[in-house]
Amino acid sequence: MANAIGIFGDTGGDLGLFESALRFLSDRGAKRFLFAGGKYDDLDEWLRTKRDEMRAQADYSNGDFLEDVSRFLLGLEQKDRPAAFGTAWELARAIEEIMRMKDKVLRTPEKGSLQYQDPSVPRKAVDIVGDVLCCVVHDKNDLDKEDMVNAAVLVHGKEAEPKVVQIGPRFFITPGRVNGGPKSTVAMLELVDKQLTFSAWTLDGKTLIDKQPIVLSAGKTKLSVK
Repeated sequence: MANAIGIFGDTGGDLGLFESALRFLSDRGAKRFLFAGGKYDDLDEWLRTKRDEMRAQADYSNGDFLEDVSRFLLGLEQKDRPAAFGTAWELARAIEEIMRMKDKVLRTPEKGSLQYQDPSVPRKAVDIVGDVLCCVVHDKNDLDKEDMVNAAVLVHGKEAEPKVVQIGPRFFITPGRVNGGPKSTVAMLELVDKQLTFSAWTLDGKTLIDKQPIVLSAGKTKLSVK
């Protein structure tokens, strides 16, 4: 069974493109995502927007609720409400589900952001595809010797187009930019039958890189502890 992780970055505040990137990669089997910076808080803003949209669909204000409670307590006839008003439980479940998306997106901050200056927010993150350790960062210049020693695959943003660069036993990969590049692009790492591959597409569906093998040296795929 495939183990796929979607990769995208540099959404630049465009929440529509942010959602398009998530949907595109989800449709191709990604269950987890690496967001390589380029507007760290776009995830938070997108989640907030989706939550508000769901609440607005019900259109059941606090005033409506208080009025219904008051009429009930006074024994008055209840006002007719659209069926959506009776779906509070379903709405809560839908909001809960969309908020869980935050746990599925691993992200790193970009220079100039408040999060980059916050010592409690890691500037780099790690994830594992199969037994392959991946290090994620927005600017590859933030990578240090320890990152190079431990990680076999180094994922970064801040590039115009998707590409794979091999330096020694290490692979530097980037999904390109969702916003602000020649084209809006995303990528995916996929592990099938112990073979790791990298693919990239434009958001309109054009394949740019099709399952390029990431061939790792023996003994270089797992985390080493120094």
